[in-house]
Amino acid sequence: MKAKAVFQRNIRGRITFQQESATQEVSVRGDVQNLVPGKHALHIHTFGDLQSTDCLKCGGHWNPNNKDHGGRHDENSHAGDLGNITVKDDGKATFAFKTKKFTLFGDVTKSVIGRSIVIHEHQDDNGKGGFHDSLVTGHAGGRLDCAVIGHCK
Repeated sequence: MKAKAVFQRNIRGRITFQQESATQEVSVRGDVQNLVPGKHALHIHTFGDLQSTDCLKCGGHWNPNNKDHGGRHDENSHAGDLGNITVKDDGKATFAFKTKKFTLFGDVTKSVIGRSIVIHEHQDDNGKGGFHDSLVTGHAGGRLDCAVIGHCK
């Protein structure tokens, strides 16, 4: 199964998701631009509602198992915690990784289809920064842009 999220406001580019079966890892690949150089947090949020220009209608980080915020590889972390992407001096980031934190298959409680992906203003401290919001948001700052994760050919 394949899915895609296309950014169309402040950020340009797309993130693709591919998973061969519900038991396999999800391959995540992204190519985005129009960002400030440095690290930026990447999270899946609960809702695919893009009606607000600030992405607040996307809700909080997708956390179906009620865990603390953490890193991409942490056992105790939100299903939507995908860590950071690194933006080069030209404002572009290309990235690829695999994860078993979520699936493209199944019902709405398990699948990311129809949810949103958000790129944040700052880097994710992976829940280890000691800030008041580290275990909730990774102290990642504002939402720069969001896109809905939808099925694709």
